[in-house]
Amino acid sequence: MTDVEQSTARGARKLRTGRVISDKMDKTVVVQVANLRSHPLYKKVVQRRENFKAHDEGNQCRVGDLVRIMETRPISKDKRWRVVEVVEKAR
Repeated sequence: MTDVEQSTARGARKLRTGRVISDKMDKTVVVQVANLRSHPLYKKVVQRRENFKAHDEGNQCRVGDLVRIMETRPISKDKRWRVVEVVEKAR
């Protein structure tokens, strides 16, 4: 059973796609997820960015990789996400 199939079997788990901005920690990467939102008053489209610490068991991610992360149980003080797959390797 893949991670995405488990997500529907256990309940809806959040999935995000973002770029790895740091891989300096052991088995942890920092992933930046960007969302486009319309400003409530001025209606201008604004890019909001959020950083997540994600568990990378095999230390396979590098800075610049596009990865998909999934919400999971707390792994440490800050880690609540884990890397599901590397969508695109950095050039």
